[in-house]
Amino acid sequence: MTPTLSSGDLPRPRRSLGPFRRAVLHGLAVLLPPLLTIVIFFWVGNTVVVHLLEPLERSIRWVMVEKFADIRSSHEFNAPPNQTTVATTDDQKFQRTDDGRYVPEHVYRFVEGSVGKNPMPDTAKGIYTWYVDHRWLPRRFVVPFFLCVFLLVLYLLGKFLAAGAGRFFWSQLERLINRVPLVRNVYSSVKQVTDFFITEPDIQYTRVVAIEYPRKGIWTVAFATGDGMWEICGVTKEPMLTVFVPTSPMPFTGFALTVKKSEVIDLSLTVDQAIQFMVSCGVVIPPPPADVAVADTETRPADRPLMLTATTEDDD
Repeated sequence: MTPTLSSGDLPRPRRSLGPFRRAVLHGLAVLLPPLLTIVIFFWVGNTVVVHLLEPLERSIRWVMVEKFADIRSSHEFNAPPNQTTVATTDDQKFQRTDDGRYVPEHVYRFVEGSVGKNPMPDTAKGIYTWYVDHRWLPRRFVVPFFLCVFLLVLYLLGKFLAAGAGRFFWSQLERLINRVPLVRNVYSSVKQVTDFFITEPDIQYTRVVAIEYPRKGIWTVAFATGDGMWEICGVTKEPMLTVFVPTSPMPFTGFALTVKKSEVIDLSLTVDQAIQFMVSCGVVIPPPPADVAVADTETRPADRPLMLTATTEDDD
């Protein structure tokens, strides 16, 4: 006897996204890239300020207050001023602070006029700290100075590491880091990411190709890096090509393969388009040439969806 299925046991057809959900997801896809870009730049800027700029400000402030502040005690005057507010020595006026010490009158007046609604510092060192912060270390002076010093340090460090002695010391430091179990894993990952985005690549990709890898019938995008080794060419009796097969979504790692030139297909893609394709795991497909796009539009079935394509400056 054939079992009968009730209406509740039948598989329900998959509902398509409603207009509201589709619009929300489309808006989210448009908003997330610029929003995440802004968040990343704010995070980088805040990291630089907290870990580089503010320690530099504190160091300069400490030096200026501790080494150059003109703070005096009452016994340093010719006549002890006792409880008087203003004392004079060497034709210079000093103002008494709440802790019984004296600072130059122009310093005291500057702080008094700039504190606004904030309470007046009750110590001579506090008054000088405020004076240094607002007179000599405002951000409009510190930030350009910090950028100049930072760029100068990066330039000198780059020149030093480019020299033989610099490369030797840096290689020894990296060898020491790679011996620490936990640190070496984090360091190697961070170094790969920074080298990919900052360092100029030593490998010059000549063109973008497609090869059948890892087996026949599966095509993989690769970068042609040069001719094949002559030993392999001698065995195969035909020209060979060395290619680099990157991995998704981080294309700075991959495999170096030697394949037959006759089995390689040249692709009309730029290196940037190929990297964008790999980073997106194939979601962003480079646009076809204009004539191919027109022919594909005419022959595409009505139920076949359009794939997301990468935009280029030529499309504008």
